[in-house]
Amino acid sequence: MNDAHTRGKIRNIAELAKMAGVSAGTVSRALADKDLVNKETRERIQALAREYGFRPNQMARRLRTQQTGVIGVVIPLGHERRQHISDPFFMTLFGYLADELTESGHDLMLSRVIPGDDEWLDRIVDSGMLDGALVIGQSNQTEVIERVAERYRPLVIWGSHREGQAQCTVGVDNRAGGRIAAQRLIARGATKLAFFGDASAPEIAERLSGVKDAVDATGGLASLRSFSTHLASEEMAAQIAANLGELNGAVDGIVCASDVIAMTTIRLLHELGVAVPEQVAVTGFDDLPLATRMVPQLTTVKQDIAAGARAMVDALRRRIGGEDAPSTVMVPELVVRESA
Repeated sequence: MNDAHTRGKIRNIAELAKMAGVSAGTVSRALADKDLVNKETRERIQALAREYGFRPNQMARRLRTQQTGVIGVVIPLGHERRQHISDPFFMTLFGYLADELTESGHDLMLSRVIPGDDEWLDRIVDSGMLDGALVIGQSNQTEVIERVAERYRPLVIWGSHREGQAQCTVGVDNRAGGRIAAQRLIARGATKLAFFGDASAPEIAERLSGVKDAVDATGGLASLRSFSTHLASEEMAAQIAANLGELNGAVDGIVCASDVIAMTTIRLLHELGVAVPEQVAVTGFDDLPLATRMVPQLTTVKQDIAAGARAMVDALRRRIGGEDAPSTVMVPELVVRESA
Protein backbone atom coordinates (compact mmCIF):
# COMPACT_ATOMS: atom_id res chain seq x y z
CA MET A 1 0.00 0.00 0.00
CA ASN A 2 1.42 3.39 -0.98
CA ASP A 3 1.85 6.06 1.68
CA ALA A 4 2.83 9.72 1.79
CA HIS A 5 6.52 8.82 1.64
CA THR A 6 6.23 6.84 -1.62
CA ARG A 7 3.95 9.40 -3.24
CA GLY A 8 6.05 12.38 -2.19
CA LYS A 9 4.96 15.38 -0.20
CA ILE A 10 2.70 18.13 -1.46
CA ARG A 11 4.79 21.25 -1.72
CA ASN A 12 2.21 24.03 -1.70
CA ILE A 13 -1.47 24.94 -1.42
CA ALA A 14 -1.90 24.99 -5.23
CA GLU A 15 -0.92 21.30 -5.48
CA LEU A 16 -3.27 20.35 -2.66
CA ALA A 17 -6.09 22.38 -4.27
CA LYS A 18 -5.59 20.57 -7.59
CA MET A 19 -5.70 17.19 -5.88
CA ALA A 20 -8.82 18.11 -3.90
CA GLY A 21 -10.55 19.65 -6.91
CA VAL A 22 -11.15 22.98 -5.18
CA SER A 23 -9.67 26.48 -5.28
CA ALA A 24 -6.52 27.47 -3.41
CA GLY A 25 -8.62 29.86 -1.32
CA THR A 26 -10.89 27.03 -0.22
CA VAL A 27 -7.82 24.98 0.81
CA SER A 28 -6.41 27.92 2.78
CA ARG A 29 -9.70 28.45 4.61
CA ALA A 30 -10.12 24.71 5.25
CA LEU A 31 -6.64 24.40 6.76
CA ALA A 32 -7.41 27.41 8.97
CA ASP A 33 -10.60 25.52 10.02
CA LYS A 34 -12.87 28.34 8.85
CA ASP A 35 -16.65 27.75 8.89
CA LEU A 36 -16.86 29.32 5.41
CA VAL A 37 -15.96 25.85 4.07
CA ASN A 38 -18.54 23.14 4.76
CA LYS A 39 -17.55 20.52 7.33
CA GLU A 40 -17.27 17.61 4.89
CA THR A 41 -14.99 19.49 2.47
CA ARG A 42 -12.96 20.87 5.35
CA GLU A 43 -12.33 17.42 6.79
CA ARG A 44 -11.51 15.94 3.37
CA ILE A 45 -8.88 18.65 2.67
CA GLN A 46 -7.40 18.34 6.17
CA ALA A 47 -7.18 14.55 5.75
CA LEU A 48 -5.36 14.95 2.42
CA ALA A 49 -2.94 17.44 4.01
CA ARG A 50 -2.16 14.97 6.81
CA GLU A 51 -1.80 12.05 4.38
CA TYR A 52 0.71 13.91 2.25
CA GLY A 53 2.55 15.57 5.14
CA PHE A 54 1.60 19.08 4.06
CA ARG A 55 1.94 21.95 6.50
CA PRO A 56 1.00 25.46 5.35
CA ASN A 57 3.78 28.01 5.16
CA GLN A 58 3.44 29.93 8.41
CA MET A 59 5.64 32.76 7.16
CA ALA A 60 3.41 33.31 4.13
CA ARG A 61 0.30 33.25 6.30
CA ARG A 62 1.84 35.81 8.63
CA LEU A 63 2.78 38.05 5.73
CA ARG A 64 -0.83 37.99 4.52
CA THR A 65 -2.21 38.83 7.94
CA GLN A 66 0.53 41.39 8.68
CA GLN A 67 1.28 39.54 11.92
CA THR A 68 4.44 37.70 12.95
CA GLY A 69 2.99 35.65 15.82
CA VAL A 70 6.02 36.73 17.88
CA ILE A 71 5.99 38.71 21.13
CA GLY A 72 9.19 40.31 22.39
CA VAL A 73 10.05 39.99 26.07
CA VAL A 74 12.64 42.65 26.87
CA ILE A 75 14.73 43.05 30.02
CA PRO A 76 16.52 46.44 30.09
CA LEU A 77 19.50 46.61 32.45
CA GLY A 78 20.50 50.25 32.50
CA HIS A 79 21.20 50.43 36.23
CA GLU A 80 22.13 46.76 36.79
CA ARG A 81 24.46 45.97 33.91
CA ARG A 82 25.82 42.81 35.52
CA GLN A 83 22.47 41.37 36.51
CA HIS A 84 21.63 38.10 34.73
CA ILE A 85 18.40 36.76 33.26
CA SER A 86 18.88 33.85 35.69
CA ASP A 87 17.96 36.24 38.52
CA PRO A 88 15.12 34.46 40.39
CA PHE A 89 12.66 37.36 39.93
CA PHE A 90 13.23 37.54 36.17
CA MET A 91 12.92 33.79 35.80
CA THR A 92 9.72 33.63 37.85
CA LEU A 93 7.98 36.42 35.91
CA PHE A 94 9.34 35.22 32.55
CA GLY A 95 8.08 31.71 33.27
CA TYR A 96 4.55 32.95 33.90
CA LEU A 97 4.67 35.19 30.81
CA ALA A 98 5.91 32.30 28.66
CA ASP A 99 3.08 30.07 29.90
CA GLU A 100 0.47 32.71 29.06
CA LEU A 101 1.89 33.51 25.62
CA THR A 102 2.59 29.99 24.41
CA GLU A 103 -0.88 28.84 25.47
CA SER A 104 -2.32 31.53 23.18
CA GLY A 105 -0.14 30.31 20.29
CA HIS A 106 2.56 32.99 20.32
CA ASP A 107 6.29 32.57 19.93
CA LEU A 108 8.67 34.51 22.19
CA MET A 109 11.78 36.51 21.45
CA LEU A 110 13.78 37.25 24.61
CA SER A 111 16.16 40.22 24.71
CA ARG A 112 18.44 41.27 27.56
CA VAL A 113 19.39 44.84 26.74
CA ILE A 114 22.19 46.93 28.20
CA PRO A 115 21.23 50.34 26.78
CA GLY A 116 24.07 52.04 24.95
CA ASP A 117 21.90 54.86 23.56
CA ASP A 118 18.32 56.14 23.63
CA GLU A 119 17.22 54.19 20.54
CA TRP A 120 17.44 50.63 21.90
CA LEU A 121 13.68 50.18 22.31
CA ASP A 122 12.92 51.86 18.96
CA ARG A 123 15.11 49.28 17.23
CA ILE A 124 13.22 46.42 18.89
CA VAL A 125 9.67 47.61 18.21
CA ASP A 126 10.48 48.83 14.68
CA SER A 127 12.25 45.60 13.67
CA GLY A 128 9.17 44.20 11.92
CA MET A 129 9.71 40.96 13.83
CA LEU A 130 7.13 41.48 16.57
CA ASP A 131 3.39 41.87 17.07
CA GLY A 132 4.04 43.53 20.42
CA ALA A 133 6.50 43.78 23.30
CA LEU A 134 6.53 43.15 27.04
CA VAL A 135 9.23 44.97 29.02
CA ILE A 136 10.25 43.58 32.41
CA GLY A 137 11.26 46.53 34.57
CA GLN A 138 11.83 50.19 33.79
CA SER A 139 15.41 50.21 35.09
CA ASN A 140 16.64 53.80 34.63
CA GLN A 141 15.05 53.91 31.18
CA THR A 142 11.65 55.41 32.04
CA GLU A 143 12.05 58.37 29.65
CA VAL A 144 13.03 56.12 26.72
CA ILE A 145 10.11 53.76 27.39
CA GLU A 146 7.69 56.67 27.75
CA ARG A 147 8.76 58.20 24.43
CA VAL A 148 8.28 54.91 22.56
CA ALA A 149 4.96 54.22 24.32
CA GLU A 150 3.58 57.51 23.00
CA ARG A 151 3.79 56.20 19.42
CA TYR A 152 3.81 52.38 19.76
CA ARG A 153 0.68 51.02 21.36
CA PRO A 154 1.24 47.21 21.67
CA LEU A 155 3.72 47.74 24.52
CA VAL A 156 3.20 46.74 28.16
CA ILE A 157 5.68 47.32 30.98
CA TRP A 158 6.19 45.60 34.34
CA GLY A 159 6.88 48.61 36.50
CA SER A 160 5.66 51.67 38.35
CA HIS A 161 2.60 53.66 37.32
CA ARG A 162 2.62 57.45 37.29
CA GLU A 163 -0.43 59.57 36.62
CA GLY A 164 -0.60 60.88 33.08
CA GLN A 165 1.97 58.50 31.63
CA ALA A 166 1.59 57.10 28.11
CA GLN A 167 3.04 53.68 28.93
CA CYS A 168 0.76 50.87 30.03
CA THR A 169 2.24 49.39 33.20
CA VAL A 170 1.43 46.43 35.38
CA GLY A 171 2.93 46.31 38.84
CA VAL A 172 2.38 46.52 42.55
CA ASP A 173 1.94 49.74 44.54
CA ASN A 174 5.61 49.85 45.50
CA ARG A 175 5.29 52.77 47.91
CA ALA A 176 2.57 50.98 49.86
CA GLY A 177 4.74 47.84 49.84
CA GLY A 178 7.72 49.65 51.33
CA ARG A 179 5.48 51.24 53.94
CA ILE A 180 3.92 47.98 55.19
CA ALA A 181 7.36 46.32 55.39
CA ALA A 182 8.72 49.13 57.56
CA GLN A 183 5.55 49.22 59.65
CA ARG A 184 6.04 45.54 60.42
CA LEU A 185 9.56 46.17 61.71
CA ILE A 186 8.46 49.20 63.76
CA ALA A 187 5.55 47.23 65.25
CA ARG A 188 8.10 44.63 66.41
CA GLY A 189 9.98 47.38 68.27
CA ALA A 190 12.68 48.22 65.71
CA THR A 191 13.77 51.87 65.88
CA LYS A 192 17.06 51.86 63.92
CA LEU A 193 16.05 50.93 60.38
CA ALA A 194 18.10 50.50 57.23
CA PHE A 195 17.04 50.15 53.60
CA PHE A 196 19.10 48.06 51.16
CA GLY A 197 18.33 48.74 47.47
CA ASP A 198 19.31 50.81 44.43
CA ALA A 199 16.93 53.77 44.31
CA SER A 200 18.00 54.78 40.79
CA ALA A 201 15.27 52.39 39.55
CA PRO A 202 11.74 53.86 39.90
CA GLU A 203 10.25 50.78 41.58
CA ILE A 204 13.00 50.69 44.21
CA ALA A 205 12.80 54.46 44.76
CA GLU A 206 9.09 54.11 45.50
CA ARG A 207 9.72 51.29 47.98
CA LEU A 208 12.22 53.54 49.76
CA SER A 209 9.67 56.38 49.81
CA GLY A 210 7.20 54.04 51.51
CA VAL A 211 9.77 53.12 54.16
CA LYS A 212 10.39 56.83 54.79
CA ASP A 213 6.62 57.36 55.17
CA ALA A 214 6.47 54.75 57.92
CA VAL A 215 9.55 56.12 59.71
CA ASP A 216 8.27 59.71 59.50
CA ALA A 217 4.95 58.58 61.00
CA THR A 218 6.75 57.63 64.22
CA GLY A 219 7.44 61.30 64.95
CA GLY A 220 11.15 60.80 65.41
CA LEU A 221 10.99 57.56 67.43
CA ALA A 222 12.54 55.64 64.52
CA SER A 223 15.45 56.51 62.23
CA LEU A 224 16.41 55.36 58.74
CA ARG A 225 19.63 54.95 56.79
CA SER A 226 19.59 54.01 53.10
CA PHE A 227 22.32 52.03 51.37
CA SER A 228 22.60 51.60 47.60
CA THR A 229 22.60 47.84 47.05
CA HIS A 230 22.72 46.34 43.58
CA LEU A 231 20.92 43.23 42.38
CA ALA A 232 23.87 41.92 40.35
CA SER A 233 24.98 38.74 42.13
CA GLU A 234 28.70 39.47 41.74
CA GLU A 235 28.41 42.75 43.65
CA MET A 236 25.55 42.16 46.05
CA ALA A 237 27.26 40.21 48.84
CA ALA A 238 30.26 42.56 48.99
CA GLN A 239 27.99 45.61 49.10
CA ILE A 240 25.79 44.17 51.84
CA ALA A 241 28.85 43.20 53.87
CA ALA A 242 30.10 46.77 53.52
CA ASN A 243 26.68 48.11 54.53
CA LEU A 244 26.63 45.97 57.67
CA GLY A 245 30.17 47.02 58.48
CA GLU A 246 29.23 50.69 58.21
CA LEU A 247 26.17 50.15 60.39
CA ASN A 248 28.41 48.43 62.95
CA GLY A 249 25.53 47.00 64.94
CA ALA A 250 23.50 50.24 64.95
CA VAL A 251 20.52 48.59 63.29
CA ASP A 252 17.63 46.42 64.47
CA GLY A 253 15.49 46.29 61.32
CA ILE A 254 16.41 46.05 57.61
CA VAL A 255 13.95 46.56 54.75
CA CYS A 256 15.38 44.93 51.63
CA ALA A 257 14.27 45.95 48.14
CA SER A 258 14.08 42.33 46.97
CA ASP A 259 13.92 38.80 48.35
CA VAL A 260 17.36 38.02 46.94
CA ILE A 261 18.89 41.00 48.78
CA ALA A 262 17.10 39.90 51.97
CA MET A 263 18.34 36.30 51.65
CA THR A 264 21.91 37.46 51.16
CA THR A 265 21.60 39.87 54.11
CA ILE A 266 20.33 37.11 56.41
CA ARG A 267 23.19 34.81 55.38
CA LEU A 268 25.79 37.50 56.09
CA LEU A 269 24.19 38.37 59.45
CA HIS A 270 24.36 34.66 60.34
CA GLU A 271 28.06 34.61 59.47
CA LEU A 272 28.55 37.61 61.78
CA GLY A 273 26.78 35.76 64.59
CA VAL A 274 23.77 38.11 64.52
CA ALA A 275 20.45 36.37 65.23
CA VAL A 276 17.52 37.02 62.87
CA PRO A 277 14.96 38.19 63.93
CA GLU A 278 15.97 38.42 67.60
CA GLN A 279 18.72 41.01 67.08
CA VAL A 280 17.95 42.24 63.57
CA ALA A 281 14.63 41.68 61.80
CA VAL A 282 14.72 41.52 57.98
CA THR A 283 12.00 41.87 55.32
CA GLY A 284 12.15 41.14 51.60
CA PHE A 285 10.07 42.14 48.60
CA ASP A 286 8.58 39.86 45.88
CA ASP A 287 7.59 36.65 47.72
CA LEU A 288 9.53 34.37 45.41
CA PRO A 289 9.14 30.59 45.89
CA LEU A 290 12.60 30.62 47.51
CA ALA A 291 11.24 32.70 50.41
CA THR A 292 9.87 29.61 52.14
CA ARG A 293 12.95 27.46 51.46
CA MET A 294 15.39 29.25 53.74
CA VAL A 295 15.97 29.40 57.47
CA PRO A 296 14.50 31.53 58.89
CA GLN A 297 11.66 31.68 56.37
CA LEU A 298 11.40 35.14 54.88
CA THR A 299 8.85 37.76 55.89
CA THR A 300 8.26 39.66 52.68
CA VAL A 301 5.98 41.87 50.63
CA LYS A 302 4.10 39.78 48.08
CA GLN A 303 3.55 41.11 44.60
CA ASP A 304 1.37 38.57 42.82
CA ILE A 305 3.71 37.75 39.94
CA ALA A 306 1.39 35.17 38.35
CA ALA A 307 -1.57 37.58 38.33
CA GLY A 308 0.71 40.33 37.05
CA ALA A 309 1.86 38.17 34.14
CA ARG A 310 -1.75 37.42 33.21
CA ALA A 311 -2.59 41.13 33.36
CA MET A 312 0.40 42.00 31.15
CA VAL A 313 -0.52 39.49 28.46
CA ASP A 314 -4.21 40.44 28.61
CA ALA A 315 -3.37 44.15 28.21
CA LEU A 316 -1.02 43.37 25.33
CA ARG A 317 -3.64 41.28 23.52
CA ARG A 318 -6.14 44.10 23.87
CA ARG A 319 -3.62 46.66 22.63
CA ILE A 320 -2.68 44.51 19.63
CA GLY A 321 -6.41 44.45 18.89
CA GLY A 322 -6.60 48.24 18.94
CA GLU A 323 -7.98 48.80 22.44
CA ASP A 324 -6.37 51.29 24.82
CA ALA A 325 -5.90 48.93 27.78
CA PRO A 326 -5.16 50.84 31.01
CA SER A 327 -2.42 50.25 33.55
CA THR A 328 -2.92 47.81 36.43
CA VAL A 329 -1.77 48.64 39.97
CA MET A 330 -1.84 45.61 42.28
CA VAL A 331 -2.22 45.83 46.06
CA PRO A 332 0.84 44.55 47.97
CA GLU A 333 0.41 42.03 50.77
CA LEU A 334 2.68 41.55 53.78
CA VAL A 335 3.45 37.85 54.23
CA VAL A 336 4.61 37.32 57.80
CA ARG A 337 6.98 34.40 58.37
CA GLU A 338 10.01 34.05 60.64
CA SER A 339 12.55 36.73 59.67
CA ALA A 340 10.48 39.66 60.99
